[in-house]
Amino acid sequence: MKTETISPQDLAALLAGRDEQAFNYLYTNYSAALYGMVLRIVYNESDACEVLQDVFVKIWNSIDSYDSEKASLYTWMLNIARNAAIDRLKSKAYQNNLKNQTLPDIVHDQKALTTVQEHQFGDVQKGVDTLRDEYKIIIEKAYFGGLTQEEISQELNLPLGTVKTRTRAALKELKKILRELKVVILFFLS
Repeated sequence: MKTETISPQDLAALLAGRDEQAFNYLYTNYSAALYGMVLRIVYNESDACEVLQDVFVKIWNSIDSYDSEKASLYTWMLNIARNAAIDRLKSKAYQNNLKNQTLPDIVHDQKALTTVQEHQFGDVQKGVDTLRDEYKIIIEKAYFGGLTQEEISQELNLPLGTVKTRTRAALKELKKILRELKVVILFFLS
């Protein structure tokens, strides 16, 4: 296999054929993006690294279930990463670890972001704080709390359709607010 660019369709086919060089290509070209998704949910670098390993194992083991008619390869992998990160947050071991941390450890874990990431996160949080309450709560639960739309629906006792509509409207409004603030946060608005 050449080290040049491989189309997602070809990459999926090579992975399905258990081509290890394709897996190396996958890791080299997609690990940073998947790591970023995971880190935004778990906030801790060591946990994010462990989840990322699990994500690549899941991709390798379940590539046969990938359907290009339903999603792009990248979107499919992002969903695996997001679900794995949320599973980590909900795991009993993770919850117990949080309960057993001292206050300085918890503060330190929240500072796992780089200075640039902290600044961007602060800007996004400021933007979220300006949203109407019904939008703000959904964004906080989804993007900062790692909840799915179904879980938000249950927790807020709202119909799922309402949660989806408010999420779309909130993201649209937040994008406008951040543009007005001249904040460029690609990971959040993509």
